[in-house]
Amino acid sequence: MTRTLRNALLATVMASAMATPALADGLALTSPDIAEGQQLSSDFVFQGFGCEGGNLVPTLAWSGAPEGTESFAITVYDPDAPTGSGWWHWFAFNIPADVTSLPAGEAVDGIELINDYGAEGFGGACPPPGEVHRYQFTVHALGTVLEIDGSVSDALAGFMVNANSLASSTITAVYSR
Repeated sequence: MTRTLRNALLATVMASAMATPALADGLALTSPDIAEGQQLSSDFVFQGFGCEGGNLVPTLAWSGAPEGTESFAITVYDPDAPTGSGWWHWFAFNIPADVTSLPAGEAVDGIELINDYGAEGFGGACPPPGEVHRYQFTVHALGTVLEIDGSVSDALAGFMVNANSLASSTITAVYSR
C-alpha cells in the first residue's frame, strides 16, 4: 500500500469515526455555585500547589438531553495553563443517562480519570499567581457507553467523547489569585 493511499484511507476512517449526529439545541448545564465569566469561590480551588481551597466539585445539573443519550461525560479544563496543552482538572464519563445532577462535593457515578495533578477525580482551580484562568465545565450527552476504562489518557478519552457526543453545554468560570 502506498503512503498516499494509506494516508487517504486513514483520513477516511478518522472522518467516519468523528462523524456525529445533528446536535440538539436543548442540552443545558446549570449550577447554583458557578456562573459564566464569574470568579470561582475558594470552595472550588485546589488544596495544594500553593493554593488554599476546598477542592470540591461544584453542584452541576443538566437538562434537555437529546433522544438517544446513553450516558454523560463531564470535563473541567483550563485552556490557559502554561503547559502547551492546557490542564485537565476533571474527566468523568459513563455517567448513567438517568443521572441529571451532581451535588457539590459528591462522587460521580461513572469512571473518573487521573487529573493533571496526578489524582483520580476532581482537582480544583490553581493558576499561577497573578494570572486569570478560564475553567470550562462541560457536560456531554453521549450516544453510547464508552468502551474504555480509567487507565486511558485524557486525550484518548477526549477523542472518544467528542466522537460520540450528541450535544454539549459549557459554563466557563474564571479564577485568579
